[in-house]
Amino acid sequence: MKPKDPVSVLVAPLDWGLGHATRCIPIIKELIGLGARVIIAASGNQKALLTEEFPSLEFIEIPGYNIRYKNGLLLKWAILFRAPWFLNQIRRENQWLTLTIRSHRIDALISDNRYGLYNADLFTVFITHQLYIQSGISRQKFLNNWINRAIQRWNYKFIGKFSCCWVPDGDDMHSIAGQLSHPPALPEIPVKYVGILSRFAQPEKRQLKKRLLILLSGPEPARTRFENRLIRQVEGTSLQTVIVRGLPGQSHSMPDLPERVQIFNHLSSVDLAEMIMESEFIIARSGYSTIMDLIKLRRNAIIVPTPGQTEQEYLGNYMNEKGWMYSVPEKKFHLKKTIDEFQKLKLRLPETQETNLRNIVGEFLEDKIKSAPATSGLAI
Repeated sequence: MKPKDPVSVLVAPLDWGLGHATRCIPIIKELIGLGARVIIAASGNQKALLTEEFPSLEFIEIPGYNIRYKNGLLLKWAILFRAPWFLNQIRRENQWLTLTIRSHRIDALISDNRYGLYNADLFTVFITHQLYIQSGISRQKFLNNWINRAIQRWNYKFIGKFSCCWVPDGDDMHSIAGQLSHPPALPEIPVKYVGILSRFAQPEKRQLKKRLLILLSGPEPARTRFENRLIRQVEGTSLQTVIVRGLPGQSHSMPDLPERVQIFNHLSSVDLAEMIMESEFIIARSGYSTIMDLIKLRRNAIIVPTPGQTEQEYLGNYMNEKGWMYSVPEKKFHLKKTIDEFQKLKLRLPETQETNLRNIVGEFLEDKIKSAPATSGLAI
């Protein structure tokens, strides 16, 4: 009897920062553990990071969005007026997928926020924590709510083209994304809350060192601007400091810094987890994947939202209100003052909901098999 082929799953994270790639890592590990054939579609920094994690997997180059962030309201209005460009990118992605299906044997697909990767012949999963996208365009509440509802209808229209939606968060009682992931109404396709998705394992307690860890991330030029600001302020302190630039696979020249300051373009997941667990002070952007990683490792931090990125601004305010992290706007950030304020706070960490990711991924593979034609010969 001819052996059955494993399910071939294409995993494709969005290229806006590294977070979409890092939160796919635990999913990819479970797919491999369950015997699936995994193909990764990525480019740029995302591809470099995932290649380091999974050097033996097959990679396909996928066109990136190559978004560059402006500041404040300019960013919010720029995104709104570039809606035709986004729609064109989605069409390009969908055309790319049609060609890729022809050239590679793909049975199912997991898309992290890539709206164009839907196909009627595939079982497809869309991953997002932003079911309710906050525009923040208008200061008038009524107008802003109207714009948000219009964006949500657009959002659900495209999510509805997928087979199901996975939300990396817990239920209402254990949510760490608040209204972003728990809107009043859900998409019409099945929605599953899969819990925190972090590349890190459950932490072991470590002795804290009198050290500042700076985690940089996100699209340019905001990443470089914040890096330069932090370097100027670090040089005026006596703190032992480690800076991780969030530039995997790149050979950027290192700035000239005092001996007490170490700087890395990138660290492996193992080394980065160790740094996070041992550093007394941590400064990072308030990207959702960064927040999930910090909560997974049970660490509070100082978070600085990217100006004009409404998701990060919302999460920063939400973390402050909950008393889980200390969020400071970039324009008000001063290193010494911020650390002094951070030390005065009595921050706690949220209770998280334990979910069995292996079961969720296993059900995904079973759903694919059930939906496959009887002659396909699929097996886990």
